[in-house]
Amino acid sequence: MDFKLEVTDAKSKARAGVITTDHGQIETPIFMPVGTAGTVKTVHQRELNEDVKAQIILGNTYHLYLRPGLDVIEAAGGLHKFNGFEKPMLTDSGGYQVYSLKHRRKITEEGVKFQSHIDGSRHNFTPEAVMDIQRTIGADIIMAFDECTPYPCDRKYARESMEMTHRWLKRCCDRFDQTESKYGYSQTLFPIVQGSTYHDLREKSAETIASFGREGNAIGGLSVGEPAEMMYESTDLVCSILPADKPRYLMGVGTPENILECIALGVDMFDCVMPTRNARHGLIYTSEGIINIKNKKWEKDFSPLDSNLGGYVDTAYSKAYVRHLVHSSEALGAQIASIHNLAFYLWLVGEARAHIKAGDFSTWKNLILPKISSRL
Repeated sequence: MDFKLEVTDAKSKARAGVITTDHGQIETPIFMPVGTAGTVKTVHQRELNEDVKAQIILGNTYHLYLRPGLDVIEAAGGLHKFNGFEKPMLTDSGGYQVYSLKHRRKITEEGVKFQSHIDGSRHNFTPEAVMDIQRTIGADIIMAFDECTPYPCDRKYARESMEMTHRWLKRCCDRFDQTESKYGYSQTLFPIVQGSTYHDLREKSAETIASFGREGNAIGGLSVGEPAEMMYESTDLVCSILPADKPRYLMGVGTPENILECIALGVDMFDCVMPTRNARHGLIYTSEGIINIKNKKWEKDFSPLDSNLGGYVDTAYSKAYVRHLVHSSEALGAQIASIHNLAFYLWLVGEARAHIKAGDFSTWKNLILPKISSRL
């Protein structure tokens, strides 16, 4: 993997760059649609390419390991061949599931023992096993195995968890460097900064993972319930330490406002389930503001979802029709809303990139934030 930093904004820390992988280029800043189980929910791969204009999507190690299983993915020739998405992919290591499935797992120095949420079967994830699993899944970018601490989290737990994450990272790097890619293209490993909301721990963690000299770095353990200002403070601190010549990935973030604010702090890559999850519940993000499509006020509004975006679903379907579909629990409603929201997120980071390159990002951000954050 290669990263070329093209421009840094004069009035903020916002950056525009290009990541090059064997499956294609990624223009940053970028939003990555989440395809946890090998699919971005309700969205075809053709729609990801042509309507959403996704440049990279995510899969999840824990979920893909359980179902369909590594034997199926390997027999297919890797996840790209299995799901038909030919552009770059990233896999989360399962560290977030260590956090979210706390009643089903036990953490030790060796790794994490957990019960499947599907059938209760018992499994063991070690840093070494997670590297092997992600090699087999075949993502272009794979994540180190870490523990995502909850919020709030007492300082002692945060420090001990962070230090274990660093020890796990050493084991991840050793295993990764001892093994080869399986499908004829290169893979890269991103470490993850932890430390909860404690600034000195975040600083230490950022310095530690930067010292490993990998090709990109991630910031984890944020957007887990802490106030937005705390997230911004931690992100700003970590971005000031992580090397400028490598991409920075803020995991699990977030709202359109979160994304623009964190682009201004120097983040290059984002992912979040929010655009698709909220779409399935009728929350539509537009260039003019946020719509709850279930509200009666849209019942006879025959204007397009968002003509400013210009895509097929944005212009072909009216608010009234999408309201009818969502109100009737028709699957097409969730599909249209999901494609639209993802297209909006990709449009937003694309606009941010254009304004960074034009030199007026900060002015543009201050103008558009109140608009896209308002409820219509």
